[in-house]
Amino acid sequence: MKTIASISIFLAGCGVAIATAMAMPNAVSPTKQPLRFAQANNSEPTATVKTDGSSTVYPITKAIAEEFKSTATGKNAQLLVNFSGTSAGFKKFCAGETDISDASRPIRTDEMEACNNNKIRYIELPVAYDALTIAVNPQNTWAKNITVAELKKMWEPAAEGKITNWQQIRSAWSDRPLKLYGAGKDSGTFDYFTEAVVGKARASRQDYTASEDDDELVEGVSKDLNALGYFGFAYYEANQDKLKALAVDSGRGAVLPSRQAVEKAQYEPLSRPLFIYVNARSVQLKPAVRRFVDFYIQRAPTLVSSVGYIPLPAEGYRLTYIYFNRGKVGTVFEGKSQIGLTIGQLLRRQAKF
Repeated sequence: MKTIASISIFLAGCGVAIATAMAMPNAVSPTKQPLRFAQANNSEPTATVKTDGSSTVYPITKAIAEEFKSTATGKNAQLLVNFSGTSAGFKKFCAGETDISDASRPIRTDEMEACNNNKIRYIELPVAYDALTIAVNPQNTWAKNITVAELKKMWEPAAEGKITNWQQIRSAWSDRPLKLYGAGKDSGTFDYFTEAVVGKARASRQDYTASEDDDELVEGVSKDLNALGYFGFAYYEANQDKLKALAVDSGRGAVLPSRQAVEKAQYEPLSRPLFIYVNARSVQLKPAVRRFVDFYIQRAPTLVSSVGYIPLPAEGYRLTYIYFNRGKVGTVFEGKSQIGLTIGQLLRRQAKF
């Protein structure tokens, strides 16, 4: 696969020791509040590490930031961890306003151009996999599975104002109004879902409840018997008592979202890699950024699981660690989401980077 804007550089001072292993923390709920950690009292000047972007990736970054702050190497840093959606996050990142951008899809061509115009060089680091989940209210007794074709009929632009009843999707389903909840336009989940389901990124009906905050979507579906929504697997897993996941059939049988289904490449086309993008200059100029990202890669295998996502194999994190410490800038993608990309396929791309 052709590497886009790939430039191999070595960042001064990037060689850092592997973080000391720590006990596995308790499971972390993906409730989202911006994190602002206070300055520690020691001699090293404080540097603020600014992270923004995907609400899907936010729980991972939040959990790692909380643990990092409890370590000796993290006490000097002020960490500002926020979320605004992948697209909104890239706008800030490519304007030089943040050090790290959480992303639930690869960087797009227009975002690559914006970064280039502002001389922002970025290191692309896959950190986890997600099973994008289709959920309904637990009191929904008629729907147990759904096909990709039915999802398209439900969500495509032509459905706006016309597909408003569950029976219009499948005749055996209840004669009840259909209420939809989904990602907002600044969300990478919106880009990925529309491309995977409708066939074109950002092509969607507009008459639905939209939000970049997955907790709001969970709340809406959990309180509406007629609802169907989509969001990251961590938000479903943390709220299983309030939601019911639908098995998705892409033509090879209906499959429920799960870690095992993603690892075996069975949950298609709604499994996807998750990323952080790191400003290469921030790594050079801010030791706190370098230490935090190094810690992030070391702790991701454990903490990704604790917040409900699927870790990469050990080889994936090994490659990520090598590329970060070599300052490997650029992307292995072509400026768009890669639908149905399996973990094995991602590893092969990383290996060629």
